[in-house]
Parts: sequence; structure tokens; C-alpha cells
Amino acid sequence: MTASHTTKPLKPLSILFAASEASPFAKEGGLGDVVGALPKYLSRMGHDVRVVIPRYHSVDCRKYALRLLPGTLVVPMGIIGYMYCGVYEGRLPGSDVPIYLLEHEQFFGRPGLYQQDGQGYMDNDNRFVFLSKAALELCKMLDFHPDVVHAHDWHTGIIPALLNTSYLHDRFVGDAASLLTLHNMQHQGNYYPGLMEVLDIGWKHFNYLELEIDDQVNLLKGGIYHATLLNTVSEGYAREIQTAAFGCGLEGAVRDRSADLSGILNGVDYDEWDPAADRFIAAKYSAKTVKKGKAACKRDLQGVMGLPQRDDLPLFGIVSRMVKQKGIDVLAEAIHRILEMDLQFVIVGNGEPWAHFYFGDIAAMYPEKFACFIGYNESLAHKVEAGADFFVMPSAFEPCGLNQMYSLAYGTPPIVRATGGLDDSVENFNEAVMSGDGFKFWKHSATALFDTIGWAAWTFFNNPKGMVALRKNGMKKRFTWEVAAAKYEELYRLAVLRRRGGEYYRNRFGG
Repeated sequence: MTASHTTKPLKPLSILFAASEASPFAKEGGLGDVVGALPKYLSRMGHDVRVVIPRYHSVDCRKYALRLLPGTLVVPMGIIGYMYCGVYEGRLPGSDVPIYLLEHEQFFGRPGLYQQDGQGYMDNDNRFVFLSKAALELCKMLDFHPDVVHAHDWHTGIIPALLNTSYLHDRFVGDAASLLTLHNMQHQGNYYPGLMEVLDIGWKHFNYLELEIDDQVNLLKGGIYHATLLNTVSEGYAREIQTAAFGCGLEGAVRDRSADLSGILNGVDYDEWDPAADRFIAAKYSAKTVKKGKAACKRDLQGVMGLPQRDDLPLFGIVSRMVKQKGIDVLAEAIHRILEMDLQFVIVGNGEPWAHFYFGDIAAMYPEKFACFIGYNESLAHKVEAGADFFVMPSAFEPCGLNQMYSLAYGTPPIVRATGGLDDSVENFNEAVMSGDGFKFWKHSATALFDTIGWAAWTFFNNPKGMVALRKNGMKKRFTWEVAAAKYEELYRLAVLRRRGGEYYRNRFGG
């Protein structure tokens, strides 16, 4: 007779997401996608997840059926004194996950999330310290005791430091572990030393290990030092940010925490990005009907963008912010040489003003080959993914990237610089064995981009079996939020064990 062993199910966790964005309420990049999607999948796993973001001027309360909670949230802002905000409650679409939007007209009743006319708001320091403190104070209003507070980028990066200092003995959040996700190291929240008086955690924390860098308060650095655990949005980026080329001055701080750093690739919302059910494209298609479906979508895209409707030329597409991070400068340098080839090119996006004028001029010079749309258009973004033969992403760095994942799902082989999440998610084409699903280049240069686009164009003209294999291999891949959520759950549980085990924190912080 053998003894039977039963495994006790793990207790569901209480998790607070604190961030500056959450799709669809407010979004400027991948951060908004993560905060808008990941909590839904964690909730389906049985966890109690709450999300808090600002209620920006652009958020329509009626559209999202937001209701104003009774009472006023009081937020201690150090030398400024107490500040107040209202709290709207809603749900993340397609879920029961509560989202709380902080109403504070002085800080958030503005046209932009972070900037206006290309200039960051002068009081972004106070705005996001307010958000970070309000997120913790909200737990008292809700009678919510989080096991983990999940902070995102510099905007809420100070939360781990608050948890280890002024909120250490708070009965609602004092024993909460923290996870800080680093979505983009380029933006750090660097401000004048006097911000320490607003943080009100004590000047002893203004030192080279914690919050100080170059005699400035660096909110992200404080989070990196104090967070129970850290992660980025790809394994590749987790390695890269430990180097001077990608760490943006904080590589030493990240290396010091390398044992506590993980990389988890973002997932894709396949309800939104599925060519077999996409409401924006001219012809729905699956892996079995990809050739016919993409041909119809290509003609539609060419027509919408004002290009000749030709099946015999490869069509390259980009949907991107027009900024240096995305390699728009490298594309600008290479575009004249690229357009000497027999191909067509479409670009959709906005960003730095010079790029708007430059690519507008290119469209006027090459009307048969090149078209651009300045601005973001959701319908057009889907049409490019479905109608292009290749999707181009020449990023200088890319923590995760989502468009290359969309492209794979749509049978549109991506052309990417092998960095961060692009390198992790795209497999280079191997003509000998017909493996791979895209084209990679390593050097961030116009020549490397030109050569790789030339390789893709050659494949289009001369290797039809290769094109079939590229599309087939890409459409087989899946980057699901279910997989990502399971990895985050592991991190949360490890963080709770670390925090509540006590010894780790007594050794590290003397608490």
C-alpha cells in the first residue's frame, strides 16, 4: 500500500497594478498594452487584481461607464502638504477587473499624458509622485490589502521605495512585496534634489546607491534599488540593460540587482489581431488561405494609400512612432537607395516633426513607390499588417515590440534589427532548410537595413517556396498572455516569499 500525497492549492494573490497608462483608457505605447491586458489574464487564474491610473482629460467617463466613488482620497505630498482627488471606478473591457482612475484636475486635466507640443510637463515629478502615493492610499479607501504592488517604469517606480520607508508599517500595504517592470530604460524620472522633500522619505535615501545620480533624484533608480523583484518585457532586453549601450546610465544599478531580474515577453491579444476575424481588412484569411487573402489585402492597402495596385512588386510596410528609438533616422538615410529597387513602401506613424516633412517629401518624389500617412489610424495599422508582404522594424533598441508579433500572425515576415524582444521573437530565415519566419540584421546602420530589405525583395522575386515557408512558419507562432501571466504569477509568489520571509529585507535594508 502506498501513501497518497495531496498538494494543497496555492492561495490566490491580491495584486495592485499602479501605472501611468492602461489600454484602452490611456495609451501611448507598450506599457498601456501590458497594463490593459495582463490583469485580465491574472484574474482568470483566480487572483484579485486591481488597477490604478490617472483619469486624464482624454478619458471619457460615459464611454467607459465610470462611476465616481463616494469620498475624497487624501494624499500626503511632503512639503507641499496634503492634496486631494476623486476616484472613478470602472472595469477593464471584457473582464471583471476593477480599474480606478484618479481625478485631479491640476495634474491630469491636460491634453497630453506626459507632454504637450513635444515638451514634457514641468511638473511631471509631482504628478507621478502623486500617482504613486495615491495608489497606496487608495488601498485604505478600498479596504484592500495587496500581497504585491506591481509598479511600471519611472512613473510609479518610486513605489518600492515608499513601501520600504514611509509605508513600511502601514497596515494595508506595509507587508506588500513589489515588482517593478522596466518597459523602457530611456525614461527615468530625473529631477532636482528638492523632490526629496515631496517624497518625504528622509534625505538619507538621497545617496548614490538609492535615489541619487549626478546630484539629481532619479525615481527609476530608487525603484531598481528598492523593488523586491525586477523584470523587463523580454529576455534579450534584460541582458541588454546591464550594458552601457542600453542601460542609459543605470546599467550598474541593474547589474547590482541582476540576480533579481527576469525577462518575460509580452503577449498578444489575438482577439484583436487575428486575420481570420479582423474587421478592418479587405479579406479575412487563415494559414490555409493566406496567399489569396493577402493578395486581396495588398490591393486594398495599395488603393487606400494611392499606390498602383500591382501584385508583381513586393510591398514593405511600417507602422511606428517616428523617433530615433524606432530607427526612423536609419530608414531616412537608406530610403533613397531602397526605392531604387523594384518595390513599394508604405509608412504610417507620427513623431518627430522633421520626419513628417521628410517622408512627405519622399512620397511626392516617388508617388508610384512610396506613400505615407502622418498620424495613427487603427484601421490603417491593421491594413498594413495584412496587406504588406514584409513589415520593417529597424529599431535602435526594442524592449519587447508587438508589431513583429502581429506581423507573424498575419503571415507578413518581419524585417528586424536583432535587439531586445525583436531578437527573441523572430527567427532568421534559413533558405537551406526553409526554417525561420523573418529577416534579421545586427548593425544599426542604413547599409544593414538596405541589404536586408534587398534580401527580402530577392526572396519575393526568386524564392516562392521560401515565401510560403516564411508565412507558414510565422503563422504557427503564438505569444499568448496566458503564458506570460503564468510567469508573472511565479514572480509574484517569489516576491511575497522574499518580502515576508523577512531575512532578505533585514539584510538588505536593516528594517
